[in-house]
Amino acid sequence: MMRSNLYMLLSFPCHLIPRFHFSTSAEVSSILTRKACMDLLRSCKSMSHFKQIHAQLFTHGLHRQIYILHKLMAFTTDVNLTHADKIFSQIECPTLFIYNLMIKAHVKSGNYRKAIFLFDELRMQGLWPDNYTYPFVFKAVGGLRMVLEGEKIHGYAFKSGDLYDCYVCNSVLDLYGELGCVQSLAKVFDEMRVRDLISWNVMISGLVKSRRFEDAIGVYKRMRREASVQPNEATVVSTVSACTSLKNLDIGHEIHEYVSIEMGFTMIIGNALLDMYAKCGCLDIARGIFDAMPEKNVICWTSMISAYVSSGHLDEARALFENTPVRDLILWTTMINGYVQFNKVNEAMTLFRYMQMDGVKPDKYTLVVLLTGCAQLGALEQGEWIHAYLEENRICIDAVVGTALIEMYAKCGCLEKSLHIFYQMKQRDTASWTSVVCALAMNGDSHRALQLFSEMIQVGIRPDDITFIGVLSACSHGGLVEEGRMHFDSMTKIYQIEPKLEHYGCLIDLLGRAGLLDEAEDIIKKVPDQDKKIIIPLYGALLSACRSYENVDMGEHIAKKLLEIESSDSGSHTLLANIYAAASRWEDSTRVRRKMKTLGTKKLQGSSTLENQ
Repeated sequence: MMRSNLYMLLSFPCHLIPRFHFSTSAEVSSILTRKACMDLLRSCKSMSHFKQIHAQLFTHGLHRQIYILHKLMAFTTDVNLTHADKIFSQIECPTLFIYNLMIKAHVKSGNYRKAIFLFDELRMQGLWPDNYTYPFVFKAVGGLRMVLEGEKIHGYAFKSGDLYDCYVCNSVLDLYGELGCVQSLAKVFDEMRVRDLISWNVMISGLVKSRRFEDAIGVYKRMRREASVQPNEATVVSTVSACTSLKNLDIGHEIHEYVSIEMGFTMIIGNALLDMYAKCGCLDIARGIFDAMPEKNVICWTSMISAYVSSGHLDEARALFENTPVRDLILWTTMINGYVQFNKVNEAMTLFRYMQMDGVKPDKYTLVVLLTGCAQLGALEQGEWIHAYLEENRICIDAVVGTALIEMYAKCGCLEKSLHIFYQMKQRDTASWTSVVCALAMNGDSHRALQLFSEMIQVGIRPDDITFIGVLSACSHGGLVEEGRMHFDSMTKIYQIEPKLEHYGCLIDLLGRAGLLDEAEDIIKKVPDQDKKIIIPLYGALLSACRSYENVDMGEHIAKKLLEIESSDSGSHTLLANIYAAASRWEDSTRVRRKMKTLGTKKLQGSSTLENQ
């Protein structure tokens, strides 16, 4: 009879199950006591077993007891959230404990919106959140990047007095760190009455996430001065990452010494220090840490190999690569990227084939690295092979892969293939549009480049500084002076993009080709701070234009400016001598060349004065 009742209950539709009403009475069934039920729930290991227990609770009326219902929800939220949702929907007045379980479970499953909905619902039910509620709600808000919602819930916690709880305060710090709200992060931290080790760690990591590396190191120093707690692994790793970004070896050495004396090394700390020394150019120290590590995971090997690759020591990188016990996709890609960086595309392709033989499946980033190498060398055959591999393996040509293909075909002279890929792409981002605009400009199709740029703006894609290099280059190649001026002005006025040397260079080249030498000089004079790295090449370009138009007066004037800035530059002297020669002012041309000998100016190795003639 009992078994038939059990199976009958398990088969009931959800809407036929009676809604739960809490009872605080000490109801005890003659067959199944509350204690026996609790023992069953504690020993429960599977959902099938749980459903049997759950059915018996209905049979004996024990489902109305709050304590048992709490145990039911605790089990299902941990094991089967869908089933927990079904039970929850039948509870007329859930307790705060049940709401906390549900919010925690939905946050852990990544369903942040549901967690926030439950938080709002519990408040509407007249319940007050406690110090177990807020941390998971803040986690949900951070996951959704909802700044205003986070500030609002922070206000609730403040009014309820829960911010006096260090655990809640730490979760607020974590929220603002995740959202990049540095001012709010600092304010909450400074107003905390009690800070534990987690408080300091969350503060440092929050600043690192916001790329406020100096501030992160400042908090670490303050911790060492003021706090009663000592740095742990999390503190060290976050602070070392800030030192790495700033190339600050002074604090890095200090932390290294602290770890050696006070803490001892872990694999994670060893990796962080190895990465810092490697990126700061201290390869010997990095290798010393690597060799001293008793256990090495694939991250250790990747960090050391990446260090050798970045410094151009490809032979050492490859030797270490060959000795790695385990090679994952990231490690293979790191080594392949090293060969591509130094224009060894054939070696990269060979290693890629070894990777396939090893059974490691490439992702789109590995293939983008290879396509970049093919573009650099104009290796069309290898590039087409990779394109075919993408299609054969049905790898999605998204914005990242599509952009790499566009650039590869464009730099190999296959403009129509670049355009075909661009128009076939379902997703196009700024990089995709920029690559095709630059491809058209590079191949001399100025009008189509500017037409595509207009389409880009019309569909709502915001251009970046690289886009404008392509646009201005197109204007320069097409002799489109008015368009060039307009687009250059729009950089700062519309898009708040500060022009760089490449942008000024394109505009000066455009004006120089059009013979607008005075206007070109005015542009150079407006360069902010008269940065020598920018104005020297710009005056050089203008001097070349003076030679083309045989404008001796301006040529003399510009040459003098250049020589005032950099007196030993042979290119300026040579151009001026050539300008005089073109105007048949032979004595002046000879005088400049003699002056070059007197000053001892020399042409740069690997260059030719013919380039300036």
